[in-house]
Amino acid sequence: MSAAGARRALRGLGALAAVGAAGVAYAHVETKLFTVREATVPVLPPGSDDLRVLHVSDLHLVPSQRRKIEWVRSLAELEPDLVVDTGDNLAHVDSLAPLLHALEPLLAVPGAFVMGSNDYYAPVPKNPARYLLPDARVPFASEARLLPAGELAAAMRDAGWVDLTNRRDALRVGGVRLDLVGVDDPHLDRDVFPAPEPAGSATDEPVLRVGVTHAPYRRVLDSMHDDGADLVLAGHTHGGQLCVPGLGALVTNCDIDRRRAKGLHGWPGARPDAPGGDASTWLHVSAGAGTSPYAQVRFACRPEATLLTLTAR
Repeated sequence: MSAAGARRALRGLGALAAVGAAGVAYAHVETKLFTVREATVPVLPPGSDDLRVLHVSDLHLVPSQRRKIEWVRSLAELEPDLVVDTGDNLAHVDSLAPLLHALEPLLAVPGAFVMGSNDYYAPVPKNPARYLLPDARVPFASEARLLPAGELAAAMRDAGWVDLTNRRDALRVGGVRLDLVGVDDPHLDRDVFPAPEPAGSATDEPVLRVGVTHAPYRRVLDSMHDDGADLVLAGHTHGGQLCVPGLGALVTNCDIDRRRAKGLHGWPGARPDAPGGDASTWLHVSAGAGTSPYAQVRFACRPEATLLTLTAR
């Protein structure tokens, strides 16, 4: 974060502090005000039927969060054609069974996933002021509690979801071929961008190229853009988690700019449907549906999942 960015963040924190105890109480309540955002993305090959993609991210589930579990189960009522999970599903060593119960109706739908840091390691208390630093990450100690990421990935694969951990794959959904590429969590520096497909493996049929990552670090977005992705899906930012009306996110917990902390944008420039966006890739960043159990507050940034309706260009 630049010095100017740090000053803006500090002013924003000051504005939040001025809200007082009532604001803090509301910020805890807001963590339970789950919502579904909807957006339309004109990205499919011409002549394609609409495709409904449910983007879920950053559940940070602990076993006691029954309201969140039931909300996640209810998302199947949206009847998506595809589910994309961009990681940080877990927040407790005993969360696997409750998480799989929450995801059960969605696992019956075609899906794809990558992992986040809080699928591998349990969250730890962190000084909120660290988020004002250029790099807010803390090293994971050797005694850090491991989470059952392997068991989670196996359960998702067994249900038919595509594992995009540093790999490519393809799906056909709703009559559209999806060429998928994903990376392991860049926030842990586990990302290794997959090599291009071998020459001669391309197809003449219309395809949608989709990139999937947990954390939207610029290096990964650049690689996916250069790889020809039409759409990139990411999470991790929590939309800033604590936002100031009129100012928006104070931090992003990665090197993406605050303006792109959540929602539908273009990368590296304007949205593809906006002036100057002809060379951009569509980018959707989910604000996610959870928080660290050590920071159970959200302000002006409700927990969310997003239903993206992909339409023909």
